[in-house]
Amino acid sequence: MSKIDRKARVMRAVGRAVRSLPTRKVGFALVMLGVAAAGVIIGVLLGAHTNTDVGPFRAEMSITPSIVGDTEVAIPPLGSLHLNSHDGPTHLSVNLGTLDQRRTEALLDDPAGISRASQTALDDVKEGLIRLGMRTVAASVLCAMVLAALVFRDVRRVAWSGFLALAIVAGSLGTAAATLRPNSIEEPRYEGLLVNAPAVVGDARAIADNYGKYAEQLQHIVANVSRIYTTVSTLPVYQPAPGTTSVLHVSDLHLNPTAWSMIRTVVEQFGIDVVVDTGDITDWGSEPEASYVASISLLKVPYVYIRGNHDSAATAAAVAQQSNAVVLDNKVATVAGLTFAGIGDPRFTPDKETSPAGSGNSKQTAERMIGTGEQLAATIKAADRPVDIGLVHDPASAVTLTGTCPLVLAGHTHKREVSMLAPVPGGMPTRLMVEGSTGGAGLRGLEDEEPLPLAMSVLYFDENKVLQAYDDIQVGGTGQAQVTLERKVIKDEQATPSEGQHAPPTPR
Repeated sequence: MSKIDRKARVMRAVGRAVRSLPTRKVGFALVMLGVAAAGVIIGVLLGAHTNTDVGPFRAEMSITPSIVGDTEVAIPPLGSLHLNSHDGPTHLSVNLGTLDQRRTEALLDDPAGISRASQTALDDVKEGLIRLGMRTVAASVLCAMVLAALVFRDVRRVAWSGFLALAIVAGSLGTAAATLRPNSIEEPRYEGLLVNAPAVVGDARAIADNYGKYAEQLQHIVANVSRIYTTVSTLPVYQPAPGTTSVLHVSDLHLNPTAWSMIRTVVEQFGIDVVVDTGDITDWGSEPEASYVASISLLKVPYVYIRGNHDSAATAAAVAQQSNAVVLDNKVATVAGLTFAGIGDPRFTPDKETSPAGSGNSKQTAERMIGTGEQLAATIKAADRPVDIGLVHDPASAVTLTGTCPLVLAGHTHKREVSMLAPVPGGMPTRLMVEGSTGGAGLRGLEDEEPLPLAMSVLYFDENKVLQAYDDIQVGGTGQAQVTLERKVIKDEQATPSEGQHAPPTPR
């Protein structure tokens, strides 16, 4: 038999297999599944939305297909909250942009109206979600059957397509319901105007103290937003819980003048009690740069500072001349009810190209950084009072501070990191929080295609000086105005999935 004959025989066998009944059934099943999936997507896009009353708002709820399930609560023009609320291919959007005039007037006339309206928020949301789910199922199945009728023109296949569409949408919504994380509302990511962030997100202390109470947090958010919409003032009112101490952590300003306006805004809007600067406030540590630190005195709150490797002794002296500044160099001080212990960076390396002592990962540099941490650890152990917060510029110096204090703040790397230091026998758990660059790395931040964001964090301590929560704030780099605030609640003293064990970063 020739090769041509063998090839022809094979092709005929393949043709018979393709035309066989099982193969055709599989093919039709795949086609019906594709039609059903397309119908579900079309149905979700066209019909998966509804309106419901939440407090004084006429909320618009909608579902869209998504690879990662989450929830976005839009509050125009104040911004939006993003919640990691569930898994599955469904994205929930809630828009609180429309006020009902009648209910709003009732809130203005009744001082207790906002409180009563917020108490019904959870029931309002549940009712809206049930109605939204029913609309989503109905629209998806209907669109899938209409599409199947146009494609197949066969009643049986239309019915099967509708059944498959029901299975797809029910499975998607069921996955979202089964993986629902109500506590995600306690750790929202906020995007919008910085001045509105504390009022929209809420009081971190209250959130930490009431962890797990989803209904209360939803009520707080609705109440906060309602007050903003119904107040005459253009700025939101934010009152922290009694006994809360708010600390603003900044680092690596690198002479960026924009950083000061951002710091002043956060100090005023978040009710900051003390600002902590972990160094590199300048670039070269020169005398002309000393005028940059004069903005410290305009903040009207205590400013605790340690020297970074870009700061000279003259820089530290200029900071010390500010009336509200406290400069720590292997010293302990109590400010705003919290006890700090800080030490300056042992290096002065404004230009790595001409300063070998500050370059690379040399063994000598590593030993100096560890030695600096050991000096501060000895100072903390010898102090006449417990230290609440340790301050170093380079996180490489923090390793030896484990067990000496519950929290260490650092900077230097221009990258936000939160981790637990490796524990020592008999020592307390120590969390290390490395701040990004509040100055967007200065002119260095413009070297990349995307400017480095301006970063800072607000830390909330209770009356027992225990860290309860923190807000990570980022403003888009130089020339950008996008603001992001992400709330994190401290649940325990062990490393969470986003807080791994600390490994010393590369010095900058």
